[in-house]
Amino acid sequence: MKQKISAVLAAGAATAAAAIALGSPPTAAANPPEAGRQPTGPCALRGIENNVAEAAATPTGYARSRGTVKALTLFIDFPDARAEITPAARFAEFFPAATDYFRASSYGKLDYRPEPLLKWIRMARPLAAYGIARGGTFDPASDTGYHALSREVVRAVDPAVDFRDYDVINVLAAPNAGPPATRTVLSVTFSGGDMGLRTADGVPFRNASFIWSRQTGDSAFRVLNHENAHSFGLPDLYYTDRRSSTPAVGHWDPMDEDWGPTNDFLGWHKWKLGWLSAGQVRCAPRHGTPTEHLLTPTPARGGTKIVVIPTSPRTALVVEARTRGPLDPAVCRPGVLVYRVATHVTSGHGPLRVVDATPRSGGCFAKDKYVNAELTDATFRPGATYHDRKSGAGVSVLTENPDGTYRIRVTPART
Repeated sequence: MKQKISAVLAAGAATAAAAIALGSPPTAAANPPEAGRQPTGPCALRGIENNVAEAAATPTGYARSRGTVKALTLFIDFPDARAEITPAARFAEFFPAATDYFRASSYGKLDYRPEPLLKWIRMARPLAAYGIARGGTFDPASDTGYHALSREVVRAVDPAVDFRDYDVINVLAAPNAGPPATRTVLSVTFSGGDMGLRTADGVPFRNASFIWSRQTGDSAFRVLNHENAHSFGLPDLYYTDRRSSTPAVGHWDPMDEDWGPTNDFLGWHKWKLGWLSAGQVRCAPRHGTPTEHLLTPTPARGGTKIVVIPTSPRTALVVEARTRGPLDPAVCRPGVLVYRVATHVTSGHGPLRVVDATPRSGGCFAKDKYVNAELTDATFRPGATYHDRKSGAGVSVLTENPDGTYRIRVTPART
């Protein structure tokens, strides 16, 4: 008889040091977009429809990103890397912190419920035998890699666990398994389409995040938020080709930097994930005269959160206000953030890029070595104007009001 994992939940596990990593690009889905959950309107840009992307539409096969989301949480170790802590202690490295983060960032729209099976699942072979490496694949034709690892995990808990009860799967490896995250980042998510592995219930094994290693530091649990966001359809914003250049987004979104002090999701992502209402998004006309808007910074629940200025059928400038808050303690220059969105650009290749209001300044935040400082002062302050030469679109910050809102003027792109 199948058991509900909630029956084996542990309570009161002590807080521990958290893991840290960046995820590799998720595997593509091969299904048409799911209707009824995406943003709509002329600024809900179309784009890549078979993988994670900045397009408004998220394909079917990905996990829901609002309402109640249940996360099956499993724990694995290896004959040559036996766990040195209890599953409850490993679980406490991420929860309830990751749940609280999603609740705050989504303005209560996402009720994330992790349900752990509190036992170590011992893998049959030593860790090295699986060939787990950065950018590892999920290849059903291979006897190594994540498919082989997942097959063992499923067999260990199936059919006692009904996978149909869960939206996402978290596999937390013993922190002593593999190299430290400071040396090699292994955490990865396989989301979306059919990965070639099915459970006894006949459902595809997908939307699964594998979390490796551990690193101490403020809010380092967010590796799990980053990885699960891939299952919700978000792409990597850091450059996966490891190019030596200024980050595309930096500490303005955890899909770029998910280490160091906490940071909130960008407004475009909140809209894509269904965390913003239609009334909180303003779509600038594709032609005509400039319009004015009042932006409310991210921490507040209400108000206009983003203004979208389409610059082509697949690109836009997005404008939002950011200020220091519970999820943005590293914001050292509150103001108006401007960024470019490209819905046809693939994950890890710069689908979203912040415009730096103070290029080559060195930034204004130097308190944490895990924050790339250059973009920390990227916001535009009152009196500043940005003009996009290619499209003709523009943004002027008119005033900062006593209540923390910002009045801006936007100029549409040339037709």
